[in-house]
Amino acid sequence: MSAASLIRESRLAAGLTQAELAARLGVTQPTVASWERPASNPTVRTLERALAASGRRLVTSASALPAVDETQIAERLRLSAAERLDLFTRSQQELRGLTAVARRVPR
Repeated sequence: MSAASLIRESRLAAGLTQAELAARLGVTQPTVASWERPASNPTVRTLERALAASGRRLVTSASALPAVDETQIAERLRLSAAERLDLFTRSQQELRGLTAVARRVPR
């Protein structure tokens, strides 16, 4: 979810107008409107302040992405060499077909 969406949804959930949120933050209503625009990019501090003024707080987390999908590897290893080669060949044919279609589509 974007920062703009977080600010807008938090404000609306709190039952606040842009002017009311602006008053709580000591900024103007057009400033709040600019933060809520889809292309806006407020700082994390601004986002935290706007959410707090709406009765919410920003919570972030990070986790490691899996490096490899081991289930797909295990599935492929259960296939015989001939089955893996056939699967690869069909995959390449499909990719060539998609590439040909993509080249025909005007950009």
